[in-house]
Amino acid sequence: MTAHRPVSEGPSGPVDVLVAGGGPAGAVAALVVARAGRRVELLDDGGRGRGHRGAAASGLAAGTGEVKIGEFLPPAARPLLGELGLLDGFLAAGHPISTGTYAAWGSTALFGRSHLFDPYGHGWHLDRLRFDAFLREAAIAAGARLRRATVLDRRGDRLIVREQTTGAVAELSARWTVDATGRRCMIGRRHGHRRRQDRLVAAYVVFPSRPTGDPADAEARTVVEAAAHGWWYTTRIPAGRLVAHLTDADLADPSLRTPHGFWHALSRTVHVRRRLAGHGPAATPVPRWAPAHGLRLAPAAGPGWVAAGDAALAFDPLSSQGILMALHTGARAGQAVTSCLADEEHTTAALADYTGFLDGIAAAYQRNHAYAYDQERRWPRSPFWRRRRPGGTPLSGIA
Repeated sequence: MTAHRPVSEGPSGPVDVLVAGGGPAGAVAALVVARAGRRVELLDDGGRGRGHRGAAASGLAAGTGEVKIGEFLPPAARPLLGELGLLDGFLAAGHPISTGTYAAWGSTALFGRSHLFDPYGHGWHLDRLRFDAFLREAAIAAGARLRRATVLDRRGDRLIVREQTTGAVAELSARWTVDATGRRCMIGRRHGHRRRQDRLVAAYVVFPSRPTGDPADAEARTVVEAAAHGWWYTTRIPAGRLVAHLTDADLADPSLRTPHGFWHALSRTVHVRRRLAGHGPAATPVPRWAPAHGLRLAPAAGPGWVAAGDAALAFDPLSSQGILMALHTGARAGQAVTSCLADEEHTTAALADYTGFLDGIAAAYQRNHAYAYDQERRWPRSPFWRRRRPGGTPLSGIA
């Protein structure tokens, strides 16, 4: 039996806050807490602490190197990055811009939505690995300490982790813990219930960039196309062209797990396939899979812990708001924890404020989600679309 090492200690003594998860939500939470002068440790597993389905989210896309799915940052992120003091560094990184979206939704025609008139300008197609690393580096520069470790469990007020470098099991504790472990929700699931919106999954591949300079392949807008049993999207990312098919897990054709089957399904689209001119079934990578359903944790905070990012509230990718909300919830979670540390008598009010903030986001998301899916009525007998119509019976439940 492996012996546990004791409580986490920083250079100046015991750690005030443990942030579990080094993605956008966790890195921003650690940044906010560190800037408040608190001792914070950021636990990041480098994408190695996930199971089979989660491996897709960490992004080892065959034939393209490392690619992390979740690639769009909307224009509304600009003021938040500015408030966090990260905008100049982010812009200097040179992530490719996104000029808008084309969508064949509710019609075979392709309609465009440009960022030209957005008050915040254009959006971005992110290199997620580089973006996440940028946020972690900002947290470290603010005083957070990075620890390469995978969260295994929570027992009482202690986290059980496995050190990535040595494989040793350690037992860590702090006054507060932020759960930013994504859909795994390693801490929050011990305290609350997770309500799954449906069974949406994403099958996706990344086609390498072509040297031909084909204008269709270089298109800077994301293309979304509804289909009989779900929907597709394609977008440019630094590693090439990402193509994803979204459907419910119980409706997914098993052939989508093979390159030939994925290409065959892709070839039946109209607008997405036009962005793949020059590619073919022989060059199709092995598809990867990732969960994509909406998810809500309730409660998302309690004495000594808060959840942020996908651990608290995960969105259907149709919203294109996942990374933005990870940044927002990470910042607010960091502020809530900082407030609780500064005044223990304010804990109940601080957690109530944070929960109210999440409630507002969730309510807006539900309204927008229902409205968006209600716009597509071409396949009234399709189980996928019936479940998302008003009065339908989506496959929701406890996750």
